[in-house]
Amino acid sequence: MRIDIVTVFPEMVEPVIQCSMLARGQQAGSLQIRAADLRQFTHDRHRTTDDTPFGGGAGMVMKPEPFFEAVEHLREEAGWVPARIVVTTPQGRLFNQQMAVEFAQVPHLILLCGHYEGIDERVCQHLATDELSIGDYVLTGGELPALVIADAVSRLVPGVLGNPESLQQDSFVDGLLAPPQYTRPAEYRGYGVPEVLLSGHHANIARWRRLQQLLRTRERRPDLWQKVSLTPEDIKLLREAEQ
Repeated sequence: MRIDIVTVFPEMVEPVIQCSMLARGQQAGSLQIRAADLRQFTHDRHRTTDDTPFGGGAGMVMKPEPFFEAVEHLREEAGWVPARIVVTTPQGRLFNQQMAVEFAQVPHLILLCGHYEGIDERVCQHLATDELSIGDYVLTGGELPALVIADAVSRLVPGVLGNPESLQQDSFVDGLLAPPQYTRPAEYRGYGVPEVLLSGHHANIARWRRLQQLLRTRERRPDLWQKVSLTPEDIKLLREAEQ
C-alpha cells in the first residue's frame, strides 16, 4: 500500500513515518509512506500556497491549484491505481476503526493537510473523496490528524504488524473496547493479576476477557454500547456477573 501525506511542513511528518511500525512496514515492503511537499506544486517565486479569502474575513485560505496538481502527480506516479483522497478538517466525518479497515483495502491513500482558515472548498468538492476529523477540536494544521489516520490504516496492512493475530484483540473490532491486559510480575506492590489469567484454562480466560469487554464498554462508552449486538452467550455472561 502507498500513503502520501501532502503538506507544507514535511519536516513534521518525516520523523514519524521513519519510526516504529511504520518504518517496519516500509522495510518489509508492505508499505510505502512519504511526505509530499505542497510547495513543489506552486509556480511563483515565493512558492505561495495560500491567499486571502473571497468575501473578506480574517486569516488565509489554502489555494486549490497546488493540491490539484499534487494529487494528479502522485496518482500518475502510482499508476492511477484506485485511491482515496482525504482532506483532514474539523468539518469532516469522525474517523473510526471501520474507516481504517476500509482504507486499508485501497492501494493508494492520499492525505491532504490544511492550515490557516482551511482549504479552498473546490478541493473538498471536486478533488477529495473524503473529509475526515479526528475529534471535535481545532488544531494548528492537518499534519497530526493525517499521521493519526496513516498510523491507524498502516497497522491493518498485511506485513506491517509482527503478529497479525493481535489485530483481533483491538478495541472496536467487534464494536467493543479491548479487555484489560496484564504481564509479569504476577504481583507488584500488592496488586495482583486476576487468578483466571494464571489458570491456564483457555476457555475460562476467553470467557473472562469477553465479559471484561462487555462491562468496560457498557461503563466507559455508552454510545458504543447502544450499538452492540449481544449474543446469547454475552447475555448469559452479563447475568452471571450481575448475580
